[in-house]
Amino acid sequence: MVVFQAGSRGLSAVKGREGVGGGTYRYGAGHACPLQSLISHCGPAVRLIHTFPSRMIDVRAWAEYVVEWAAKDPYGFLTTVILALTPLFIASALLSWKLAKMIEVRDRDQKKKQKRQENIAKATKRTKKD
Repeated sequence: MVVFQAGSRGLSAVKGREGVGGGTYRYGAGHACPLQSLISHCGPAVRLIHTFPSRMIDVRAWAEYVVEWAAKDPYGFLTTVILALTPLFIASALLSWKLAKMIEVRDRDQKKKQKRQENIAKATKRTKKD
């Protein structure tokens, strides 16, 4: 099992030793985590949240972790991704709708202005003929 540990270069993956609750989890400066049973039962998302340091993350180790999580629990991974992206989809839909309304109003105004200009041009032609 891959677990993350904070180091001088950010977050890095380390192997946990087998013990009670499925393994020893490390965080911070290598201390044993007191929440082993919670982390082992709740899955990778809780482990990442619990071990996340305030420093830069090692992108390669994080990518390996995500791939491992997706391979071990594909339904949980997809559920998490969909739940995380749902607010963005909703915001995108609302902004698209708002933009479509703005474009409709602009087109309507342009048609009114064009019709007005045509009517003015017709009126000036009539007055010149008279």
